Order: sequence, then C-alpha cells, then structure tokens
Amino acid sequence: MSLATVAQDLTTGTWNIDPAHSEVTFSIRHLMTKVRGSFTEFSGAVVIAEDPAASTATAEIKMDSVDTRNADRDAHIRTSDVLDVENHPVMTFATKGVRAEGSDYFLDGDLTIKGVAKPVSLELEFHGIGQDPWGGTRAGFSASTTINRKDWGIEFNVPLGGDKALLGDKVDIQLEVQAVRA
Repeated sequence: MSLATVAQDLTTGTWNIDPAHSEVTFSIRHLMTKVRGSFTEFSGAVVIAEDPAASTATAEIKMDSVDTRNADRDAHIRTSDVLDVENHPVMTFATKGVRAEGSDYFLDGDLTIKGVAKPVSLELEFHGIGQDPWGGTRAGFSASTTINRKDWGIEFNVPLGGDKALLGDKVDIQLEVQAVRA
C-alpha cells in the first residue's frame, strides 16, 4: 500500500490519539533479561495533509506516569538519577516528515527527553480504519524505534565488574495507537 493510498483511507484532517485504547511501552536490558514498562498518561494527534508526506504527528507523555510494575523502581526512575521528572515532567515527539522506503514507512521527528531534543525515526505500520460503536471513525497504527538513553543524558548505571553493567544503553520503544477522527 502506498503512502498516498494510506492518506486517502485516513482522509485529511486531525485524528486525536485515544489514550484509553493506545499504549506507550518500552523495554531495556536489566542484568540478563529485559524489563518492560509503560507510560500511562499521554496525548497527541495525527494530522493528515493533502500531501501525505507533509502529514504530522505530535505526542506528549507525562514522565511521572512511568509504570514498570515495581513501585520502588518506578520511584527511582522518576528521580534525577534517571528521568528527573521534577524538572522535566514531559517527553514530547513532533514529526518532521513521513517517508516510504519500499513497502516500509517511517515517521521522522524530534524526541525530547529531559530537555534534550534528538532526531528519531519510528518504523510505522498502518492497520486500517473503521467505525467504532460510539459513532466515531478510528485508525490504528503501530510504531517502534530503538534509542540510546545516553544520547538524552540518562547516564545512571551500576557497574557489575568487568565491562558489565546493571542496565543496557538501548531502549526499545513501542507504540500502539488508536486515533479518532476529530
């Protein structure tokens, strides 16, 4: 499916992210396995333009809503050691463009964490549109990327001897988004 076909299916205009039916999740290596978590409070919108490549997406994630299913760990993640939620309460994403590479689609934009904005590319998958039981029109998307947390100044770690450390540097980010036509 081409980018133009996807945009035609979506129709131009604003599609608001439905946080009750969407997820912002992440995983990071901790010792020998991965710890998974999510951010439970976020908002955003997708604006489909006449020129599909000019479409935009924005999101704001409340950093204090981090949830790794461990209250002590979540409390530490909120401190200045990691996310510094007191001084940087939100993480944001704003697109710079949408592009196709063969049959793959990418959402390019700036991710801002702890006041540091860096470019990222999210691999994007469009799942289609449909009517919901409440009279709205919904679109479904998945997106993912991997970042290096140190690029955003998140340096905390505990050395474990040799070249081993408590945490990995790579953070996998996954988004499952339902957006409702405004």
